[in-house]
Amino acid sequence: MKRILSLVTVALLALGVVSLGGCGSSKTTSQDGYAQQISFFQWTEYTPQSVLDSFKQKYGITVKMTNFSSNEEMIAKLQAGGLSEYDVVVPSNYAVKGMVAQNLIQPINKDNIPNFKNLDDSFLNRDYDPGNKYTVPYLSSPVVLAVNTKKMTKPITSYNDLLDPSLKDQIVVVDDERPIIGAALLATGHSLNDTNDNDLKDAENWLKKLRPNIKVFDSDSPKTALITGECSIGLIYNGEAALAIKENPDIKIVWPKEGISGLTIDNLSVVKGTKHEKEAELFINYILDPAVSKSISEAYPYTNPNKAAHSLLSQNYLDNPASNIPFDKIKNSELLNDVGASLSQFDRIWTEFKG
Repeated sequence: MKRILSLVTVALLALGVVSLGGCGSSKTTSQDGYAQQISFFQWTEYTPQSVLDSFKQKYGITVKMTNFSSNEEMIAKLQAGGLSEYDVVVPSNYAVKGMVAQNLIQPINKDNIPNFKNLDDSFLNRDYDPGNKYTVPYLSSPVVLAVNTKKMTKPITSYNDLLDPSLKDQIVVVDDERPIIGAALLATGHSLNDTNDNDLKDAENWLKKLRPNIKVFDSDSPKTALITGECSIGLIYNGEAALAIKENPDIKIVWPKEGISGLTIDNLSVVKGTKHEKEAELFINYILDPAVSKSISEAYPYTNPNKAAHSLLSQNYLDNPASNIPFDKIKNSELLNDVGASLSQFDRIWTEFKG
């Protein structure tokens, strides 16, 4: 997952506070047996403060949220003593197996998560956590292909169309090696997670052909280059694409025939050995309440796996193809996985590609 930087965020958060006002009871003190505070380790700009406030209003439990900007940072902090500091964390799918192996997260008692039933099957029982023993899907933030159809004279149907010399300095991509190298692997007929030397060489050669067409590398606000017209095409996070579409309806989402290049699922997990297990599971269940889940997506328009929330989401969200990615595309798409020791090879390709 990557954060969204948006001028409308403050307004959306304000709406979130209003929308959650009737979400639960008016209780302002802890129920018997509940701790007064839990600690939530979460990505930047991924959970509205209004959700934490409404949880406190309902259960009397303060949620102290601390933010991280990468899975690597989150894991390093847990390894360096964070197991005693945090109760709930949000790992991406490709980090889960390693965290289980290192005893950083623990099994979740789904008897305490009745709202688990609200999740769509497309996000469940994936290979990173069969049976969802350790994870509860939160949001998904794939990299999508966004095209300004008013500026483009030729149709885009494949990643290979991006190699057209007429697109020189017309593309913005996220500064994120896995989904962009993933697009190169897909374009050359390989898996997103391929680590074969010859196949990676194919991807590397493809990227060299793409490089003259890239004008901007931007993970913070890649939508800006599309909105201003500086670029005509973007390989960008879907939440950013959703905001770009709201600003400029000429921007459309294209589904390349090779598939989605950077699909990830971010998950709620309980930290190993937490002293607040029942409060952590109570909080996870609360996040899955349809009205709460709706408020999260209204603030941060990534793809929401909560099918029950979709009946409450605004028409603006539902009609935005960048946010509301069809569940069948999620189900049938390959996830970015941990490539282990081969990551150094990806790092080298990316460094040389950027120049």
